Amino acid sequence: MEKQALLQELKSQYEQKLIKREEVLAVLDETSAIVSDRKATVSHLLYYLGAAIVVLGIAILIGQNWQNLNAVSRVVATLGAGIASFVVGVILRQDEKLSSLDQAFFFISSLVTPIGISVVFDVAGYNLSSLHTQMVISGILSLMYLFSFVVLRNSLFIVFAVIYLTAFFYIITNYLFVNNPQLIRLHFNEYRTLAVGLSYIFLGHYFAPGARRGLTGPLYGFGVLAFLGAVFALTGWSPRQNLFWELIFPFVDFGVIFLSLKLKSKSFLVFGSIFLIAYILKLTAEYFSKSLGWPLALVIVGFTIIGIGYLTFFLNQRYLKEAGK
Repeated sequence: MEKQALLQELKSQYEQKLIKREEVLAVLDETSAIVSDRKATVSHLLYYLGAAIVVLGIAILIGQNWQNLNAVSRVVATLGAGIASFVVGVILRQDEKLSSLDQAFFFISSLVTPIGISVVFDVAGYNLSSLHTQMVISGILSLMYLFSFVVLRNSLFIVFAVIYLTAFFYIITNYLFVNNPQLIRLHFNEYRTLAVGLSYIFLGHYFAPGARRGLTGPLYGFGVLAFLGAVFALTGWSPRQNLFWELIFPFVDFGVIFLSLKLKSKSFLVFGSIFLIAYILKLTAEYFSKSLGWPLALVIVGFTIIGIGYLTFFLNQRYLKEAGK
């Protein structure tokens, strides 16, 4: 009965020219697109899960027979499997009916190929624990995935390119400055993590307007986590806290929360709120834990955290509910 009443109301609205046919079709098309996107997301998750299980099976099989394999067999079983999976992905990509399956094989290739390249270097006699070797391998993988993305325009390759470019950055900075202990005292690790976080955020913002906007959310999430984590670490801990970073941290954190509204990013809001709570607890433990006012301070902190929780909920409901980044 409700269905008939709804259809009758729709017909009446249409006859009175209160709504247009194009508006109704637009709503139906939008609904169909949402359902289609959800189905595609589930399919891709199953592809990735299946691919990960395949790689696990290959790894166990090779591991069980590793000692019985000669150098050539080890390379073929790892790098050969990675290349074969990549070729199958390219072939499937040519057929529209099977094109979505290419993700599974590209994912298998992206997981297996780095192992294969490492095996090649190991067979060639290079020390895999050497920073020089790790730098070369991560550099090769970074270029390989970037080239694959340029040629095939598949977002999966950008993900792996970012992973190995990040690894390359950490390895090359270790290689260049490992013999300089002064840098460790100057919080070298925190500053380079801060730089990585910012680069992720800028990269996510670059992808936001285009067809790769699906990458924006994860990049924002990992970026703001690395950035705020690094800044929080720079504040130090009593008795070696850094007063400059302790004073500047709340401004940075509130800046991140403000950007959550500007960028429509839940990641900025959530991590900004979490680190603000952590900062308040840190100050309380540092400056009030040994005084008689600590219980009162904890009560104030508790109410403050409740306030932050409500503010986070309000901003999410008011400004970010429709945003998925």
